[in-house]
Amino acid sequence: MPGTSRKATFALVASVSIALLATACTGQSDAGASDDASQETTLNFWHAWSAPSEVQAVKDLVAGFEKTHPNIHVDVVGNMTDDKMNQALRTGGAKAPDVISSFTTNSVGKFCSSGALVDLNPFFEKSGVDPEKTFPKAMNEYTRFDGNRCAVPLLGDAYGLYYNKTAFKKAGISAPPKTWSEFERVAKKLTIPQGDSYKQLGFMPNYHGWETTTEHYLGQFSPTYFDKEGKSNVGKDPAFAQAFTVQKKLVDALGGYRKLETYRSKLGDEWGPKHPFHTGQVAMQLDGEWRLGMALDTKPKFDIGVAPLPVPDDQADQYGKGYITGTIAGIAATSKKQNAAWELVKYMTTDTDAVVNFSNAIHNVPSTLAALKSPKLTYDPRFKTFLEIAANPDSTTAPASINGGVYLTTVQEFGYAYESGKATDLKAGLKKTAAQIDTDIAQAK
Repeated sequence: MPGTSRKATFALVASVSIALLATACTGQSDAGASDDASQETTLNFWHAWSAPSEVQAVKDLVAGFEKTHPNIHVDVVGNMTDDKMNQALRTGGAKAPDVISSFTTNSVGKFCSSGALVDLNPFFEKSGVDPEKTFPKAMNEYTRFDGNRCAVPLLGDAYGLYYNKTAFKKAGISAPPKTWSEFERVAKKLTIPQGDSYKQLGFMPNYHGWETTTEHYLGQFSPTYFDKEGKSNVGKDPAFAQAFTVQKKLVDALGGYRKLETYRSKLGDEWGPKHPFHTGQVAMQLDGEWRLGMALDTKPKFDIGVAPLPVPDDQADQYGKGYITGTIAGIAATSKKQNAAWELVKYMTTDTDAVVNFSNAIHNVPSTLAALKSPKLTYDPRFKTFLEIAANPDSTTAPASINGGVYLTTVQEFGYAYESGKATDLKAGLKKTAAQIDTDIAQAK
């Protein structure tokens, strides 16, 4: 259960929970990096992992740190929600966290702009660590906002394409599709009707499907969400219209929105053993690296293939890229032990063996370029696809915003309306969506 809840739940609640930080302009006036990290001290580290195997992996990670830093002791508190972290970051105190780890990359803009987490740039400079040469490009992007690097990646998630190799063989398909036009043809070929429903659906394209969100689709089109002035680009960048058009075409080609929704409503949930890809009811699935282990645990009756997601036909040379997100770590502005806290953060996020061991334990993607190439990584050969997606400089992410993931929710809401036919004018809809995003950001400042 590799951090499962963050993919669905945290993405949806981020815009609500981080709003609590609007009054958290804690800054660093009462704290600051004035402590001596060579002295005996104890840090509080809060994280969100909750599955027993994950909790143990975090304990092992911290134990490795304490072994190399015997004077710094770490009290670890797990299963902490963003709401609880935000509350503690506002109030501070002896029991508040010095270091936090959140599943919600969408929170970075608020964490940085509010001053809840300190800017790590000075720490990186003092340590002689260059983030640009240490972390993959997309991970560098989602851990900073307006020049403020208040977070650092702590393992990541990469999205790719899972496919039923047995179904491919039966349909006479020799390889996974590389472009969206190929993908549509393959999805139709894999679809087997049964009455007014499906015996097997090639792909569930609807935005309410499992991980098939606007955010994840758009990652393959390399959109520019905001212009240089910080205004929404949703109505101007052709990548948005292109992505919405591709998805709507898939919906129509595979039976239409209503028929697909009816089928989807009868299928298993995303995190259970009856996920429709596990059962063979859906032959292709857009999903993250964690799906491989979850699918194999159910002992499926078919061979599983893994590949990068398709790219637009006019970006065929960028095949291999994908959407990247992940877990972040940061130092509380209220902490009076920021230098010691930095030693913990630096170890967990930049020490190659520490990152590799943590990745091996919880089956997420390593978050440094060195760890991605480490011979000490242990994984199913198919997992290598996600390592390559994470390291690919063309891979994308969603940029940080001052009001968190609100703009992504606004784009998603329009996606629901457009795929269902409630909205029919794509150009006008995207323009209206952009205007709403600009209004929301202006109100958040």
